[in-house]
Formats: sequence, C-alpha cells, structure tokens
Amino acid sequence: MSARSDLTDRVLAAKRRLNLKWTTIAAALGSSSPIVYTAALLGQFPLNAEEAAKAVTLLELEPGDAALLMEPPMRGEGIPMPPTDPLIYRFYELVMNFGPTWKQLIAEEFGDGIMSAIDFNMSIEREPDPKGDRVKILMSGKFLPFKRY
Repeated sequence: MSARSDLTDRVLAAKRRLNLKWTTIAAALGSSSPIVYTAALLGQFPLNAEEAAKAVTLLELEPGDAALLMEPPMRGEGIPMPPTDPLIYRFYELVMNFGPTWKQLIAEEFGDGIMSAIDFNMSIEREPDPKGDRVKILMSGKFLPFKRY
C-alpha cells in the first residue's frame, strides 16, 4: 500500500468517525468545488498549503500529511481497468458506447482536437423526477485543437 493510498484510507476513516459530508468538508477547506476537494482527499488532485492545513485540522490527520496532500498525484492510480465498481463501470460503459459518437460530434463542431480535462469544470446535481431522482452531471472542458508541426 502506498503512502498516498494509506492517507486516503485515513481520510475516509476520519470522515466516517467525524460524521462529515463531502460538501461540509469542501466548505471548510475553501472556495473550490466540492468535486475538486473530494478528488484531492481521495488522492487525485493536490491541495494548496492553506487547504492542506485546514484538511489536517478538520480531519484530525498527522501534521506531516499536509505535504502529501499538496503533492501532484498519480491520477487514476489504484483503479482497475475495466473498473469493477458498478457506478464507476457505468461511466466506463458510457465512454465505450458513446465515446465514438462524442468524438464525431465534437470534431464536426470544433474540428480535430480534444476536450481538456485540465481546463475543465464539472458539477453534479440531483434532478427530481417522479419516476425516481436522476443524477445530472455537467462537464465543460476547453477545446484544444491538435497542432501540426
């Protein structure tokens, strides 16, 4: 087990022990999205020094954990491919089924390139529905055209 995955386990244990919600943790850490702070505490995004210090205090972590919370992560580490968690697998399934369609439609509208996952915004909302609430995920990434050289 890596030091980072050990820290993630301790973060999750503290969240349970302190009965905190991700949105509550996010509000205590700063003004970024709860998605950013959740990703950071799960080891997929770095915190800045002030945010890391607040996380250490709020989650009752070790003082030395702040440095690890600020390190650029190895994104995607620890997720098997294909994913085995049913919810994460559904996203994998969406990409497998609709990825080629998204690529064609984006290329037709913008040209040959990609949607950035670095210059990127995302939100997750509950959408009430009489047949059962729905999950609404909005993603917006900067278009980056491929360059010829």
